[in-house]
Amino acid sequence: MSSSASPSTIASAGCVELSFEWPDGGRVFDGLQAAFGPGRTGLIGLNGSGKSTLLKLLAGELTPTGGEVRLCGEVGYLPQNVSLDTGLRVDEALGIAGIRAALRAIHAGDVREEHFAAVGEDWDVEERAVAVLEELGLGHIGLDRTIGEVSGGESVLLRLAALLLERPDVLLLDEPTNNLDLLARQRLCSAVAAWPGVLVVVSHDRELLARVDRIADLRDGEISWYGGNLAAYEEVLAVEQEAAQRMMRVAETDLRKQKRELADAHVKLARRKRYGQKMWDTKREPKAVMAQRKRAAQVSAGKHRIMHETKLAEAEQRLAEASDAVRDDDEIRVDLPRTAVPSERTVLTARGLHLRHGARAPGDFDVHGPERIALVGRNGSGKTTLLRTIAGELAPLAGEVVGHVPLRFLPQRLDVLADNASIAENVARFAPGSTNNQIRAGLARFLFTGDRADRPAATLSGGERFRATLAALVLAEPAPQLLMLDEPTNNLDMASVRQLIAALDAYAGALIVASHDVPFLESIGITRWMLLDGRLRATSAAEVRRTAMS
Repeated sequence: MSSSASPSTIASAGCVELSFEWPDGGRVFDGLQAAFGPGRTGLIGLNGSGKSTLLKLLAGELTPTGGEVRLCGEVGYLPQNVSLDTGLRVDEALGIAGIRAALRAIHAGDVREEHFAAVGEDWDVEERAVAVLEELGLGHIGLDRTIGEVSGGESVLLRLAALLLERPDVLLLDEPTNNLDLLARQRLCSAVAAWPGVLVVVSHDRELLARVDRIADLRDGEISWYGGNLAAYEEVLAVEQEAAQRMMRVAETDLRKQKRELADAHVKLARRKRYGQKMWDTKREPKAVMAQRKRAAQVSAGKHRIMHETKLAEAEQRLAEASDAVRDDDEIRVDLPRTAVPSERTVLTARGLHLRHGARAPGDFDVHGPERIALVGRNGSGKTTLLRTIAGELAPLAGEVVGHVPLRFLPQRLDVLADNASIAENVARFAPGSTNNQIRAGLARFLFTGDRADRPAATLSGGERFRATLAALVLAEPAPQLLMLDEPTNNLDMASVRQLIAALDAYAGALIVASHDVPFLESIGITRWMLLDGRLRATSAAEVRRTAMS
């Protein structure tokens, strides 16, 4: 069990002059200053800005290349991607197996000191463990059970339960709502709202960010702080951006004015120079007087020119500063006519399908033309199993599923890419017939331009890895006419979700999307809602919401 900060100190986490570079030389931070004190902080920022990297540095998972991390109290860390050994017992996953064994030995009459040392102050650990599991909706999982095949959402909740049992002083959560159904998200939000110590959460989940006390916006290697939750942050940011736009317009107007005045000044100086030369040529005044006039005119002209050039430079600097304050986040641009499929064409056929891992999808179902199907259901209902079966990664226990068009599957864990290969090399594996120029042109539409396309996949953030994986699948040969996405908004910041929506808007093929993010599903033009709850049946967005609340 983790020890707490001493009574005379206040728990905190932060960094001083923190620098970090990846082995390939990619710099993430250069002199970052940050301090996270008591309360709940929502850490937000664009994908690739370094949010997950910062949490890993605070948690000791990465070593800074400069500066230092400062911690007061014990730290608990929930990473973005959680995987548990399916051979573990639940109490082993929770980290309490040793304490339970010592308790059983003591209750059996074995009073050796080592057992008491193992228990420490945790005499009620079993009761607390059961209570935490109940609180997170995992009461059906006994402490002595082997984990077996748990869903991605259940893995996250089990790891969170372990952290809650440890009771660290500082809790770091990286995209904790990934893979969680609506009810599980509500339970996690409640746990976050009740957290008594220091909490830093990286998330794009609006409901979760509504529970924080402050927002830390990580952008361009620096953190800007905003009091209040996400809604308060967005209000302040909207005012700031409106003011920044106004300042940029003023700066643009001033720059045009300074350019005109400089041009006018050049005309006036040229006119004076011609007049002075005419006076010199006609010798209307004594030579010494004209020479003195010429020297004075040259000095005056030089000062005049320098003054206007200085004003112009200052105007350009003000415009540059105003432009920097205006956020202009790039958008994915996708135009893929080859993915189009006629509405009358049958894309997928399933007959008598019976899935592995206890999940079932009895009966028959078909997918036609450019349908957009939302696949919804509670954690562990078998959504991922169904998609993997359709993709050919799992064989069904019974029945068959046949794809009639080229199809691609984007999994939850984004393990499609080879970590030791660059983004461009990964795409080339899926499109061996494409030239290097064609691959790079395609990647540019997914915001990987120039050297960015040569970055190793292992160095990508969660959102960047998603974009690269989506690019690899969509740019593949033959072009997919059925695209299956499993929890695609995991790890994506709000700007990236907008980018994904834009990409799917441009996609002309059929879609099957498994997601717990109902607002996202509603935004991509879903034409059919399918609920997997022991059987596959038609549903609606309204029913999904009602079921989650019950």
